[in-house]
Amino acid sequence: ASSPPTPVSLDDDVKRTEQITCIPCKDNDDDNSSEEISQPNNKRMRQEIIPLTSSNSSSSSSSSKKGEDNIDYSKLSEKEKLDKMTTACRTILQCIGEDPDREGLLKTPERWAKALLFLTHGYEKSVKEVTNEAVFSEDHSEMVLVRDIDIHSLCEHHMLPFTGKVHIGYVPNGKVIGLSKLARIADVFSRRLQVQERLTRQIADALMETIQPLGVAVVVESSHFCMVMRGVQKSGSSTVTSCVRGCFQSDPKTRAEFFSIINRGN
Repeated sequence: ASSPPTPVSLDDDVKRTEQITCIPCKDNDDDNSSEEISQPNNKRMRQEIIPLTSSNSSSSSSSSKKGEDNIDYSKLSEKEKLDKMTTACRTILQCIGEDPDREGLLKTPERWAKALLFLTHGYEKSVKEVTNEAVFSEDHSEMVLVRDIDIHSLCEHHMLPFTGKVHIGYVPNGKVIGLSKLARIADVFSRRLQVQERLTRQIADALMETIQPLGVAVVVESSHFCMVMRGVQKSGSSTVTSCVRGCFQSDPKTRAEFFSIINRGN
């Protein structure tokens, strides 16, 4: 029998918390967490990550909230957060060649810190909080749709804005929700560091969980400043994402009605 494969350690300049072992793939192995890599003998191999140290889930969750200075940032007061962010912004200004002490920039670090906390205030809110029990029993079985809800978010890859509109429709199942709450649910998830695909899905799933309708459909249309101000610099481009659940997914006619309504007048 052949000897087991020899573990290969990571580079010396990388913190040694994992080791990589190459193991021959089984036939029809569709483990998405594995990555195929080339081997000289042309055998298919998969890359498996093996932790060198074990830790329980609670300690892992706790450490994820702490920075390199071992501070639990989730427990800081707003003033403490503002102080740290203001100091960080002064460093950023210096790194780009600016003088944070010149007249026009004296209050910029504090303004920037307050603005960023506002732009990401969705982290401090929950769907249950913003809906505020505004769910009512109602014998209505036709589609309810609110379109052209403004959204403003930050791309998590560059922390640049993406802005646009969201259209939300649902078919009630004995319960309806206050119309303004649809906009508030969108706000909870858009006011975070986001990717548009996840934002669309989160809005749909939150509504499904809140009122258990027969189905939900969500479409987000937005312009990403990471494509406008940098990179390919295409100012006329827009990104459209959709997510359908329940009857919108299973019934083509219901889905077609939703898309027909949101495109009406465009």
